[in-house]
Amino acid sequence: MDKRIKVVVAKLGLDGHDRGAKVIARALKDAGMEVVYTGLRQTPEQIVRTAIQEDADVIGISILSGAHLELMPKIVEALKKAGLDDVGLVLGGVIPPEDIPKLKAMGVDDVFLPGTSLKEIAQRVSKLASTKRGIKVEG
Repeated sequence: MDKRIKVVVAKLGLDGHDRGAKVIARALKDAGMEVVYTGLRQTPEQIVRTAIQEDADVIGISILSGAHLELMPKIVEALKKAGLDDVGLVLGGVIPPEDIPKLKAMGVDDVFLPGTSLKEIAQRVSKLASTKRGIKVEG
């Protein structure tokens, strides 16, 4: 199935720093994806509702507050409750490397740390959409 990958980019929780999320949203748009940026201070329920409304293929969460281990289980649970097992879930931010296995075990598909190139992020999001949603991507 040929279609543009649709990504919802969101700031989960009380973290008020959104420059990185906006940079990622722009990079994904430049890579040919359709991107919906939800803005600051989103709850898991708001993010999942947006993903449903927008028929998102991937949800990208940005957290710089250090609350990733407390907040990500809530979004994973909200996704499961909504039956969105085929929607990719990625996380970006200042994440200690030792937390990555914990995040993946709880259901986060990929984690992007500072320094990951925008090109690599776009490629990994594209691959995830292809794997989880069966979206045919070029390249």
